[in-house]
Amino acid sequence: MEIRVNDNDGLTVFSLKGRLDFTNSSNLKEEIMKSVKEGKKQMILNLSQVDFINSSGLGTLVSILKEVRLARGRMVLTDLASYVQEIFEITQLSHIFEIFPSQSEAVEAFATSPVNVN
Repeated sequence: MEIRVNDNDGLTVFSLKGRLDFTNSSNLKEEIMKSVKEGKKQMILNLSQVDFINSSGLGTLVSILKEVRLARGRMVLTDLASYVQEIFEITQLSHIFEIFPSQSEAVEAFATSPVNVN
């Protein structure tokens, strides 16, 4: 899995490409937790190029979300491919995660409802 990280006006955007499964989900968690430790607690995960996700990947995302929330941060998902969106709906995780159709809509949501990270 390829992970690109961009900082954008107080938001950290993680653009993911490839498979989100047991083999590489720990790398994603390490990368995100590194950002949280650096004080970057408002983040967007852009999943537009994630072409596969399984239970290990889902479990990792839940674990990351828990850690981000414990750090008083906010993490949202954007641009889910229809296959990935379906997985989130079947597993009912679409009720736990904030999911936006596009990255620009997620950015707007942070602008109108930021998280207090102090």
